[in-house]
Amino acid sequence: MKQTDVLSQRTSFADKLGIPTPLFWGFVGLLFFMIGDGVEAGYLAPYLEGQGISSRDTALLFTIYGVTVSISSWVSGPLSDLWGPKRVMWIGLAIWAVFEVAFLSMGVATNSYSIMLAAYTMRGFGYPLFTYGFLVWIAAATPRHQLGSAAGWFWFAFSGGLPTLGSLFASFAIPVIGEMMTFWSSLVLVLFGGLLALLMTREPTGSKRLAPPGTAAGTIFFSSVSILWREPKTFIAMIVRIIDTASEYAFLVIMPAFFTKVIGFSLSQWLQLLSIIFLANILVNLVSGMMADRLGHRSVVAIGGGVGAAITVLLFYYVPLMFPGNFAIAAAMGALYGATVAAFVPLSGLMPQICPKEKAAALSALGLGAGASTWVGPAVVTWFESWHGIEGIIWIFSGLYLLSALLTITLTISPEARRYMDEAAARGDIAEELAAADHH
Repeated sequence: MKQTDVLSQRTSFADKLGIPTPLFWGFVGLLFFMIGDGVEAGYLAPYLEGQGISSRDTALLFTIYGVTVSISSWVSGPLSDLWGPKRVMWIGLAIWAVFEVAFLSMGVATNSYSIMLAAYTMRGFGYPLFTYGFLVWIAAATPRHQLGSAAGWFWFAFSGGLPTLGSLFASFAIPVIGEMMTFWSSLVLVLFGGLLALLMTREPTGSKRLAPPGTAAGTIFFSSVSILWREPKTFIAMIVRIIDTASEYAFLVIMPAFFTKVIGFSLSQWLQLLSIIFLANILVNLVSGMMADRLGHRSVVAIGGGVGAAITVLLFYYVPLMFPGNFAIAAAMGALYGATVAAFVPLSGLMPQICPKEKAAALSALGLGAGASTWVGPAVVTWFESWHGIEGIIWIFSGLYLLSALLTITLTISPEARRYMDEAAARGDIAEELAAADHH
């Protein structure tokens, strides 16, 4: 009886925070999963280059990995419609674990670039199925008034692990157990988080097929692509989402060398700087999600995200150059950058409102954008680094962020969508909204 009382107190407190009570352990497990996924983020590139892998080959590794991440991010939506989000998450966890073992034992340990490339590419299918499967689950089981906060908590857990706490863990683990054992520790963290989320979360919607019985798989997959031209705002939102975190993935390739060789930081200082950037990011993830529920999703994304990041991405490069070796100043600029990137979070709450009849398909478009950013960022480095070096890349991203602000202004919710959501809310339909979609 006492255990029940404690659980109800904790879960009601979760609701007050904006976390959907039945999904509480999913959010906790997601955080640990992403800590494991983020362990390598800040030091894989310099580690490989230290083993004789060229910076261009390292960028190629991240780029191709990003392509599989983007494909997996897209299919997470239709697969969740077809099989239910929970099964999709199980598949993602299994893929991550199997190919991480192959990547480390047969690729990194033997310094075989071809095996590293193959295994890392395949591992890219893993984390999006787990994470974006959970995001579809959140959209299917969360009341509309809580969507912004729930999206904020999702990205809090996501970014809290990758790369914030993951990089912080690595910065302390590497001096104690070495770089290779730190890689292996990521597998333990991912398995712990994945199993915690899947075994402890018993909310029934996630275990069900979200599409109506009898809907063909081809129809489900086609709708997740055709929505890009049937509902053009989903295509615009996808572009905005690509721009959002593309700079992060570019910076994981170019900034370790910039801060260690030009600014004069040690590898541990760079990893700690990365953690500070994303500590600011995860805190503002929550704030921006809650602000969006009150001030409007578009305003937060366009002004805080688009305009804000266009400015802070420049500050993050130029100010440390003016004060070389000054960690506090670099950390302050990095925190500002991380905060503005987090202001894009309300997109995840806005998309189900733009297309309330096809939430999973709409979130697939957003997932495709999130996944694409993981290869677009490194690809920008590959294509343009020879143009004006890091400085040129910084200006490209600043311009892209301004473009994202202009695009966000067009992401309005139609009267028809508002009417549909009001009617669904009046009926008490939250989880059923997805299933109702395919009847229209």
